[in-house]
Amino acid sequence: MMQRTLFSRRSGLLAQQAAAAALDVPLAQRLDHRSASSVTIPPPACMLRPLEVPLRYLFGPGPSNVPPRVLAAGAKPIIGHLHPEMYEIMNDIKKGIRYAFQTENNMTLSMSGSGHAAMECAVFNAVEPGESVLIAINGIWGERVAEIAERMGANVHKLEKTPGNYFSNKEIEQAIEKHKPVLFFLTHGESSAGLCHPIDGIGDICRKHGCLFLVDTVASLGAAPIFMDQQNIDILYTGSQKALNAPPGTAPVSFNDRACHKMFNRKTKPVSYLFDMEHLSNYWGCDGKQDRMYHHTGPVSGFFALRESLAILAEKGLEESWRKHKEVAAYLYRGLEDLGLKLFISDKDLRLPSVTTIAIPDGYDWRKLLMYMMKNHRMEMTGGLGPSVGMVMRIGLMGYNCEKSNADMALHALADALKNCKKSKA
Repeated sequence: MMQRTLFSRRSGLLAQQAAAAALDVPLAQRLDHRSASSVTIPPPACMLRPLEVPLRYLFGPGPSNVPPRVLAAGAKPIIGHLHPEMYEIMNDIKKGIRYAFQTENNMTLSMSGSGHAAMECAVFNAVEPGESVLIAINGIWGERVAEIAERMGANVHKLEKTPGNYFSNKEIEQAIEKHKPVLFFLTHGESSAGLCHPIDGIGDICRKHGCLFLVDTVASLGAAPIFMDQQNIDILYTGSQKALNAPPGTAPVSFNDRACHKMFNRKTKPVSYLFDMEHLSNYWGCDGKQDRMYHHTGPVSGFFALRESLAILAEKGLEESWRKHKEVAAYLYRGLEDLGLKLFISDKDLRLPSVTTIAIPDGYDWRKLLMYMMKNHRMEMTGGLGPSVGMVMRIGLMGYNCEKSNADMALHALADALKNCKKSKA
């Protein structure tokens, strides 16, 4: 019994001595030991090498090459997303978007995200579960909006055509009369097919039947005329990475008073907190309140770049930007036809100036043509997207890339690919 007691006391004494010895070890050394012993995965070798990004001619449907001036803007020092200086930059962005959209809408801002962010924001705020919506689908973007609306519980109706075809105002009005939607969606610049859809008169039809008119201009803004107020468009959005010539990641959007009345008198909250316009309108200073509250941390550098791209557009002027895109596109069309290639959109008045589609030449594997140009010319062109896969190849000359010299480069690369890529025997 006494022996066990002595052993117990000795064990306790040894434990106290060990604890005291541990206290004599400097704290930093003990933490280093603990940290080192917990790391079992070594640093990846790739992260120990410098970042390398190849130079590419981005002559696809976007993103496009960015002007040095916009790159420099994005490289400016970071400031806080709630600093007064940041609010001033955001106010500049709002004014620039109003000019680009040709609108006086107060509820004008930029989403933190790609064009899809603005797309979802528009649908999530303007539509409630169970409400009827009508989606015009003649390419991938109508398909995307239909899926977004279905996911949030809307009653989705589709007005469909094959890629490259457009909807007459009569067809649109008949579908609206039949389905009585709260919102009608149309893509202005359907980049998957290279179509620029006529807009005039559709907003009037929507107002006549009490539904909102939502328009996607991601691929067309800055390249083809759009007049939000004059054409009675209720919600309009775009993306930063195409003719606007900023890096991907910001998405201008605007809501008129009709759209605001609908989305601010909902019975249910929007399904997304991040895209809730109750919060975003305050964050962007659009709700008339003196204080802006924290909602999320916006992409500060992305907003710098977006502001600069909008400044370039304002300096150039919308009409000059539209004129130049049309001129360079026409120059490209002639060169493509000289190569014996067929333009996918036969009606030149319906062609999207920023993204040109050509029918895949007979006997060629379009993937091999694209791979050849990437490998030998460092040039990106692309195939179709969504329903137009296997139907077209796409060439984008927009914004900074909208130059006849770039059209010549694209034509030279295509001619070289057609010469050196083997045709199938069929």
